[in-house]
Amino acid sequence: MSIKEQLTADMKEAMKNHEKDRLSVIRLVRGAIRQAEIDGGHKELNDDEVIGVISKEVKMRKDSIDEFKKGNRDDLVAKTQAEIDVLMPYLPAQLSEDEVRALVKEAVEKTGAKTPKDMGKVMGMLMPKVKGRADGKMVNTLVRSMLQG
Repeated sequence: MSIKEQLTADMKEAMKNHEKDRLSVIRLVRGAIRQAEIDGGHKELNDDEVIGVISKEVKMRKDSIDEFKKGNRDDLVAKTQAEIDVLMPYLPAQLSEDEVRALVKEAVEKTGAKTPKDMGKVMGMLMPKVKGRADGKMVNTLVRSMLQG
């Protein structure tokens, strides 16, 4: 079953069970997927592209949480975290920081990167491996620290 089919099935289940919050999050992400299809010339997105859309939605919510924390809006932090919790099962298993660090080290060795100027080469090799499985900000920070140290 594709991720889109799973989203549709989960949306129907949420409707039957009167889970308003879960239903609204699933509808939002389905809308984002549909918009991506329209933007791409009405082509059907495959699972990797759907994962990209869902990852983007999760990232936007994580960024929002940071802002809500700065504004002492704990109510919005909790609501947004609940939305992330609904979306996470549709993404591949997330890599731990140690796993990402090992992949960064491997990419640095393979590219022969030595200075922060080589960051583009390392990121170019690394991002396809971690796409949807690790936060890009964390990957960027780990690459940057490894190339400066």
